[in-house]
Formats: sequence, structure tokens, C-alpha cells
Amino acid sequence: MKEWTVALVGAGKIGRMISTLLIESGDYRVTVFDQSQKALDALNVEGLTTKQLDVADEELLTKALGDYDAVLSAAPFFLTPVIARAAKNSGTHYFDLTEDVACTEQVEALAQESATAFAPQCGLAPGFVSIAGHDLAKRFDKLEKLTLRVGALPRFPTNRLKYNLTWSTDGLINEYCNPCLAIEDGKLTKVAPLEGLEVFSLEGVEYEAFNTSGGLGSLTQSLDGKVDELRYLSIRYPGHKEIMGLLLKDLGLHKRRDLLKEVMEASVPSTKQDIVLVFITASGYVNGRLEEASYLNKTESLELFGRMWSAIQITTAAGICATLDLMREGKVPSKGFVRQEDIPLDLFLSNRFGAFYSGAKSLVSTPATPSLAAE
Repeated sequence: MKEWTVALVGAGKIGRMISTLLIESGDYRVTVFDQSQKALDALNVEGLTTKQLDVADEELLTKALGDYDAVLSAAPFFLTPVIARAAKNSGTHYFDLTEDVACTEQVEALAQESATAFAPQCGLAPGFVSIAGHDLAKRFDKLEKLTLRVGALPRFPTNRLKYNLTWSTDGLINEYCNPCLAIEDGKLTKVAPLEGLEVFSLEGVEYEAFNTSGGLGSLTQSLDGKVDELRYLSIRYPGHKEIMGLLLKDLGLHKRRDLLKEVMEASVPSTKQDIVLVFITASGYVNGRLEEASYLNKTESLELFGRMWSAIQITTAAGICATLDLMREGKVPSKGFVRQEDIPLDLFLSNRFGAFYSGAKSLVSTPATPSLAAE
């Protein structure tokens, strides 16, 4: 099978994981683009090509992407439209990790009648949780309620927030401040972030979960008219929501996102000792009987290729790498708008990158499976 050339935009924590996985697979030649030479130098991945470029310059980026089969965006969400337009203009397949609703709407518009594929929201949430949630939903003759819960949490919480920064601070603040898509009483709606509190326990550990923005991705469109209630919640340890509510609402920092970012990055340490939880519940009718089903997935930090990687790095990178890999193999569509929930769960988990969600501790070869998609 032909080796693919990949342009990866973004030399941060997730970019390092993506580039490492793709290069270690032996089937991809990767070039990382970033405007920061310091960030590029810090990647230190053997076999990786880097190029300093102002990725906010659409014309420059379009020219740079012309020689690549695919571009993967691990850049901040606000660069999504620029990178997607450059991909469209250069005829390059496009993949991203964004959770931003408005940016994804622009990507979907670009995908209309496109000769190449546009696959946004390929990370953890949205991304894998959409695939797993849709798989659970399909088990019901009539689906009444579907609740998706995801959390990237420190294994050893020590501060009052009981939280560490494990991914993009901009993305986290977006989740906590932006309106959240949902379906209530069978109708698409928006609900407030930090509301809808749930408290539950898994395997003897107490958690809380509440509304956050962006995690449903395109699942609201796919399940519109097919479910009475659909919600996405972020999982945290008890007490986190109350403190964030004080910061965002009582102190008004939802209006000063720049200040909130500065405070969090100066005061909340990062960690690689984390855990990613995916907990989904669904209820509805099967053969005329009301039933409930659940799905639980837990991923921990892992040593790979002589280096320790956080669980959020592994799960996020595994999602976008698996989607890319399945397209390269002809198992997902290679043109137009690609929704994550259209990828079968078993197909995703059988992929060498998706297998990290099944507990894989190394990069394994992809099992031979038949092609499920045409063009």
C-alpha cells in the first residue's frame, strides 16, 4: 500500500504524539508545520521533518500543502478555518481535533461537493466518544436517552480543583464558557455550561459530571429526530464545578478568557500521570421492553517508544491517526464530510491506532479487514 505524506500543523503535546505514532507505524512520512521554531526543535522525533511557517497565512499554507496527501490540524481551534480552506485550495485531505462548533460548521461547508475528505473532530471528545455513543444507540429499536460523559483526570489529584492541565487551555476554557448543544424533548437546543450536575461512582471512585461545550460533535445532527434526550458532560472529581463556577460566574472571568488562561497556566500544573474515562449510558426500547445499556472505557498513561505519554495524548492522537489510517486503507470515505459516528466501533478498535482504546500497550499491525467504504 502506498506510503502517505502527511502535513501536521501544530508542534505541541498532541502534535508530538501524533507524529510519533505515524512515523513509528512505518507507513507515513510526516512534516510538522509551526510558526515557533522553538516548539519544532522540542519535538525531537527521529525521522521527522519540520518546517517553520506562519500557519495563519492562508496563502503560504496553501502552497505548502500542495505536495501532501493529508493535513492534520493539532493547532488551536481559531486556526481551524484557515487550515481547512488551505486544504480545500490545495486538494489535500483534511483532519482536525477541534471541539469548536462554529469552526466545524465552516469545515462542513467547505466539504460540500469536495473531491477530498474533510474529517473534523477526530480526537477523544468529539471523536471516539461519538463512535462509541452511536454504537450504543444502534442497539435500541427506539432510543429515549443517550448521555455521553468524558473526563481527562489526574490519577493523583492534590489541589483544590482536583485537576491538572493535560491539554489545550484554550480548548478547556471554550468547553466551560460556550453554550452546549443538546437534544431535549426530541428538539435540538442549547444548554448552559457547568449546569446539569450529576454525581456518580465508578469502581469505588466518586465523580461529578456537568454540561460542557463541543463534545457531541455532529452527533446532534445524526441523532436529530431519533432520540428524546441527548447530552454531553465532562467528568471531574467532586468539588471542581463549584470552584470553576466561582471563577467564571461570580468573578466574571467568562468575560476575561485571556486572564483566566493566564491564571490557570500559572497556577494549575500539568501532569502525565492521568486517566481518561469514557462513560456512556443509553436507555430505550428493545423488542417492546424498556432497557438500559452502558459503555465504559478507561485509558491510563503509558510508556511508548522509550518515553512516557499521558492518557489524553494517547487517546486524542489515536483518534485522528486511526481515522487517517482507515481512510488510507479505503475503509472510510475519501471525499466530502466524514462524521466520526459513521465509523463502526469494531472497525475503529481493530485499527492499530484505535487499539490503544482497547488496552494495547504497543503499536501493532492492523488486522486484515474488508473495505467498507467506496469513494
